[in-house]
Amino acid sequence: MESKAVIRNLKSTPRKARLVADAVRGRNVNEALNLLQFGIKKDVAVDVAKLIKSAAANISNKDSDANVELDDLRIKEIRVDEGVVMKRFRPRAKGSASPVVKRMCHITVTVSN
Repeated sequence: MESKAVIRNLKSTPRKARLVADAVRGRNVNEALNLLQFGIKKDVAVDVAKLIKSAAANISNKDSDANVELDDLRIKEIRVDEGVVMKRFRPRAKGSASPVVKRMCHITVTVSN
C-alpha cells in the first residue's frame, strides 16, 4: 500500500530542494524525519519533513483497518519539479534594468510499506 502527498509553489528553488530530497530518498520515514530535523540545516528541510508526515498520515487514513507504524514505512519516491517563475526587474545605473528570477518548485512524496 502506498500514499502520496504534494506541495505546490513552494518558495524555494528546485536546485536547493533537490539537495534535501536526495538526502532522504529511499530511507525509512523515522530515519528521514530525524535527518531532516537534526542533520540538514536548510530551510526547505522543514517543508519536506512536513510533507513526509502528511504522506504518512495519508496512508493511515486511506485504510482505517490497517494500523501502520512509521517504522514500517519507506520513502518510495520523492520528486522535485520546477514550478512557477516570477520575473522581476531591478533598477540599475543609467536607466537600465537587470532581471531578477524568483523560482518556485513542486515536491511530490510517495510513501509505501
